[in-house]
Amino acid sequence: MKLRVGLITSEFPPDHGGVETYAWQLARELGSRQNLQITVYAPPRSADIKPPPGVTIKPILQSCMGLDWPKLKNEPIDVWHALSAGHAWIAEKNRTVIVSVHGNDFLAPYPLTARPAFASAGFWWFRSWAWRNLSSLWRIKTRRMLAKALPKANALVANSRYTAEVLLAKYPACTNKTHVAWVGVDPAFFEVPHESKGKVPQFLTVCRLSEERKNVDLVLRALATLKDQFEFEYIIAGEGSLRQELERLANTLELGERVRFVGRVSDSELHTLYAKADLFILLASIIPGSHEGFGIVYLEAAASGIPSLAAKLAGAAEAVEEGRSGFFVEQPDLISISTALNQFLSGTINLNAEGCREFAREFSWVRVADIVETIYQQNSVKLTK
Repeated sequence: MKLRVGLITSEFPPDHGGVETYAWQLARELGSRQNLQITVYAPPRSADIKPPPGVTIKPILQSCMGLDWPKLKNEPIDVWHALSAGHAWIAEKNRTVIVSVHGNDFLAPYPLTARPAFASAGFWWFRSWAWRNLSSLWRIKTRRMLAKALPKANALVANSRYTAEVLLAKYPACTNKTHVAWVGVDPAFFEVPHESKGKVPQFLTVCRLSEERKNVDLVLRALATLKDQFEFEYIIAGEGSLRQELERLANTLELGERVRFVGRVSDSELHTLYAKADLFILLASIIPGSHEGFGIVYLEAAASGIPSLAAKLAGAAEAVEEGRSGFFVEQPDLISISTALNQFLSGTINLNAEGCREFAREFSWVRVADIVETIYQQNSVKLTK
């Protein structure tokens, strides 16, 4: 008999991001396994998504435990897997529950699943207003929920050793049931062709332009110090509230056509950007409540044969191997970034595509799913005893 697994996620295609990628790729790999029956409980906006083979998508999730539990409690599921910490509330419902944690989701939780349901007829208008205008209150309630629910989960799956360390420092009660499974990389990135590089080096950043800790502004400032010494082009892919501010900064620094903001791109467009790039750049800081839990984009770049420049902080230190798939600055400050880019542009640092791809091959969704499936089986056996 197949083990019936319910994956709960607020972050799923058509949305883009690291957790969305994690949810889709893990569901796809688990769905290929003959002894598992996979159902994804996702938001209504996922209704038009064609599921991977072996996977059923139920687009019913409202990301509010008071609204979601009545829909989920009678579902024929043997093991529930919350794909981010915000849905750990289900561990308080006397079910077998696994929770994936990514770093920021248990520090500054999203979504705010402890928001009140206001489910009675005629209250939908008030619910919309209250959710939007009282978010600080629901954030506090969701954090309190996490403090109770996470220790009650049967097992937790961290995306890096760093994430596991941060989790256990905050919730020591999770010590004996936290596993590190890392993440994988979509095999399609290994098919990105090696294009002959042009005379002008091309840099690439792919991220949400909504968090200052990504330090895209510092990269622009560093490049401004090098513009009279070297030719280069810098492509920034992604959308967010900081985009206009960053565009203005690029103009103020007189970087002109050397910097291009291309917005959100499709998968095929992303592959083209990687094919043309010489260096991937993402230099994220650690700030209170937020850090780079791992960074799937570093693996995507490496699988495409592109080295990365990263800050040797948080999960990025596990997502890049120095001298093999990239190189580091110790801290993302202007002088350090300028020096590192100078070394790359002058040829002092030279990394080859095959070394990058060899590193990326160590991270597969098959391995992640193997670890997760073992955890399912161990805990489903406990349930039947």
